[in-house]
Amino acid sequence: MVDPGGLATRLLEHEARGLLARLDQVRPFALHETMVLAAAVPYDAQLIIERFLHASRGRLREKVHGYLDWLHGQGRGVGAAEQQRRFVLIRLGFNDVLSQFDLFTEVITQRSEHETGVWLSGLDVLARDALRLGLDGYEQVPAVCYLSRGPGAAIRRARTRLPGGVPNPVAIIRVPRERMVGSGIASSLVHEVGHQGAAQLRLVESLRLDLARAAKDDPQGCWPTWDTWISEIVADCWSVGKLGIASTVGLLAVVSLPSFFVFRPSGSDPHPVPYLRVLVSATIGEALYPHPQWAAMRHTWKQLYPTHDLPAVRRTDLERLEASIPAFVRLLLAHRSPALHGQRLGDIWPGRERHPTRLIRLHREWAGDIAVMARQPSSLVFAVIGQAKAAGLISPEAESRLLSALLRAWAVRSSLDVVQRPPSNHVPSASRAS
Repeated sequence: MVDPGGLATRLLEHEARGLLARLDQVRPFALHETMVLAAAVPYDAQLIIERFLHASRGRLREKVHGYLDWLHGQGRGVGAAEQQRRFVLIRLGFNDVLSQFDLFTEVITQRSEHETGVWLSGLDVLARDALRLGLDGYEQVPAVCYLSRGPGAAIRRARTRLPGGVPNPVAIIRVPRERMVGSGIASSLVHEVGHQGAAQLRLVESLRLDLARAAKDDPQGCWPTWDTWISEIVADCWSVGKLGIASTVGLLAVVSLPSFFVFRPSGSDPHPVPYLRVLVSATIGEALYPHPQWAAMRHTWKQLYPTHDLPAVRRTDLERLEASIPAFVRLLLAHRSPALHGQRLGDIWPGRERHPTRLIRLHREWAGDIAVMARQPSSLVFAVIGQAKAAGLISPEAESRLLSALLRAWAVRSSLDVVQRPPSNHVPSASRAS
């Protein structure tokens, strides 16, 4: 029914204009977030985020203006219900823009916290280094970090869908506050980075083809279970490849839970049973960087969580899967996907650079010299410190002090790199601003 008095039309016009006024109050982060320069989000990432949000606001503003033009023209001749239907869709788009803004606000706002902001900037440096691979055609996406309560980390991968259906322009990594600051934070962060890297290389999809072929000759029926868990195991493999035993020790800390949870069947959960997950991580480390420490780690983990009190059926099931771990890890590291250009998955990691004996040697050579360590790749530094801690060569207190100083140094260095960088016309973009 056409609105005879125009009341509905006036009401919706005012609502649309009010929406525009509120949209204009959503300002770029550069205008309302206070932080020291060393705490800033990486320059390229911030520029992409600002362009992305500006483009989203611009598209919404165009829709509102188009709606108002329609409302003053052809829309006058339609029923109030149609006018309302069109406005409600636009208002939903407004809420999507606010949701996108709030998502990045959570990342940006913490940069104003004393000390925390600088640490986060240092972790951005680690994330960037952990994502780096020497593969042709591999695009390194920007990544930003923020802290959250709880023991677990998480990632909102670049190119996944945000509210409104638009692709996320950067990887957003949530790291657990309770792990700041120690080498264990690297284990969580690089695991999440592994999800981003694996998605870009489509490793899960190609590995599942290998697992399906292996399942044809699997009388024990283990391979379907490894298929269920493969996405998390690939991320664990990325972490071990970059960090060595620091990854496994960090994982052990995350999954050290009451025994019920450590042994509980995971069902369709992509996270492996914690008891087996630590054993897989150690076996990956042993295959990549052979050393007696990995067998010692497995033995220690089994001492912490003995299986003799488990029900016989559950113990048998765990033993069956544990017996298949070596074969599974061989398949994992021997995998050759198209994105790896003929290389095995086990060949893309730093190799001898992360071997335990070399990491210990570097620890002794560096002798805690911040100036020397700050010039090294951050993932290597975390690997060295984690190895030294695992070998009992550094105390947890000294580790925390050292890493705090290094995160500050990396943050300052990255901010100065931006200041000193010559102007460039090329900046990665998520979408064009209106």
